[in-house]
Amino acid sequence: MFKYIRSTKQFVLQEGKDSPGIAGYLQSIKEALNGLKPRTITESRRLAMAKEHLKEVRRQVRRLEEQNTRLQEQVKLLEENKE
Repeated sequence: MFKYIRSTKQFVLQEGKDSPGIAGYLQSIKEALNGLKPRTITESRRLAMAKEHLKEVRRQVRRLEEQNTRLQEQVKLLEENKE
């Protein structure tokens, strides 16, 4: 019984310590931008530009993550071949 309580307590305490990562940050920015209501044409253009830039950042992040995964796999293969 005490192990259950201790493990539950550790889980709850550790829950807020993990950072959301880049995808979480980008998602929150997207939600914030979607919640804005521009009052002028200039503001609406700026908002559209910000959304377009965010889309490009998401695309670049996806490419970097794929490249990172490929490089990690290559390093792992090289380490296995070295042994």
